[in-house]
Order: sequence, then C-alpha cells, then structure tokens
Amino acid sequence: MTQIQPTTTPKLAEPKVGFTEYAERLNGRAAMLGFAIAVAIEYVTGQGVLTWLGLR
Repeated sequence: MTQIQPTTTPKLAEPKVGFTEYAERLNGRAAMLGFAIAVAIEYVTGQGVLTWLGLR
C-alpha cells in the first residue's frame, strides 16, 4: 500500500500574537541593540554594566 503525498502546502494565516516571524525578528534586533549599548557603556565609563548599575 503506497501513501499519497500532498501536492500543495496549505496557506495558513499568520497568527497575530505569539512566536511569529516578525516578533522573533524584533526581539533579536532589540537584543543586538541592548548588547551594543552595554558594550558602549563599558567602553565609555571604563566599568562593567553591573558596576555602572550599582549591582556589584
């Protein structure tokens, strides 16, 4: 008995909330921006971010 394979992929609507492609892209860009700002703070002040925030 052979399996019948579908010839087309169904077109599903993009969800409005959750792990959407746009949300993940935005989250990655925010993380890159935050990391660059943290490196810039360390470079300008000569201290680590935790010291700058008063946590160390």
